[in-house]
Amino acid sequence: MGPFCQPVGIIIWILLVFAASALGGSDRGRKKIVHVLEDESGAVVVQTAPGKVVTHRGGTIVLPCRYHYDISAHDEDEIRLKWTKVTDPLAFRDVFVAMGKERRAFGSYRGRTSLQEDGPGDASLIIRNVTLQDYGRYECEVTNELEDDAGMVSLDLEGVIFPYHPRLGRYTLTYPEAQRACAEQDGILASYEQLHAAWREGLDWCNAGWLQDGSVQYPVGQPREECGRRESPVGVRNYGYRHKEDERYDAFCFTSNLQSQVFFLKPYRKVSFPEAVRACAGSGAAVAKVGQLYAAWKLQLLDRCEAGWLGDGSVRYPIVNPRARCGGQRPGVRNLGFPDKKHRLFGVYCYRAPGSRDPGAARWGWGWRDPSAWRPLHV
Repeated sequence: MGPFCQPVGIIIWILLVFAASALGGSDRGRKKIVHVLEDESGAVVVQTAPGKVVTHRGGTIVLPCRYHYDISAHDEDEIRLKWTKVTDPLAFRDVFVAMGKERRAFGSYRGRTSLQEDGPGDASLIIRNVTLQDYGRYECEVTNELEDDAGMVSLDLEGVIFPYHPRLGRYTLTYPEAQRACAEQDGILASYEQLHAAWREGLDWCNAGWLQDGSVQYPVGQPREECGRRESPVGVRNYGYRHKEDERYDAFCFTSNLQSQVFFLKPYRKVSFPEAVRACAGSGAAVAKVGQLYAAWKLQLLDRCEAGWLGDGSVRYPIVNPRARCGGQRPGVRNLGFPDKKHRLFGVYCYRAPGSRDPGAARWGWGWRDPSAWRPLHV
């Protein structure tokens, strides 16, 4: 007699949808079901491999979890459902708890989470307006007075990795500073899984950077002497876990899709950085962040062979279709570094937040003789 015919306390079924890239052969695109059950010994048995659910920033996602209990032995109101997020191997953050008719969400999940409750035994969690910080692993735990079972679901985000260092130069960021730098550029520190996926897609970067787990790594697609010796194999090179407060490296950041658009603005002539800030403001926007430009390049296919200011004072431009005089033979975001803000002149990449109104700056010219006044002139 199989385990499903034996008396059990609680059975959790987790339905996980695999990304097509993680499957091979005839399994491509299929759904996988993970059955987590408690046998007579109380041990948790996972019968098939776990997977992940995928969404994007701003989306709505269901973290699937189902359970079964012996209704003759347990009162439904005794069942407690608890969702937590794994923040470290042995650390969890409360997300959502339900018991009987009571419901409670925690922290940044308040107002964005609810149970799906699609029939008896459905403990699936709905997360709305998904953020970058929602990325990671979640535990669904079901308990009654005597027994408990749990299963894991991984929430992945569609997006793009971007290497980053500030104006100070390479290898200037401690781990906390790397976290802040990514956040300031509309990102989070990338995970190893995200960096590895980017390497498989062609990311080749010779500067070591912090990752979310506190390790320092870098992806190499073309071995060379200045990047760990020519005879070294390709792959993601790993410096291991480093001292977060004392050691300094670059950062590998991750961002997801934009809820609005990045656009290039070049008035009558190229502008200094202070003028660029005012030009974007005059269009109801702000100077775009590095992560926003990367997201526009990767996910919205922004292609512009003109260098422009970004919010951190760097100058970059996105190329989807490589061509002559556009900086190389591969797609990517070209980086001209951090020029002098007052004296070097470029265009500017702006980002208009969702709901912001365009004051119609396209119908106006700008009074360049007195940039401090910045008065619009009819043309």
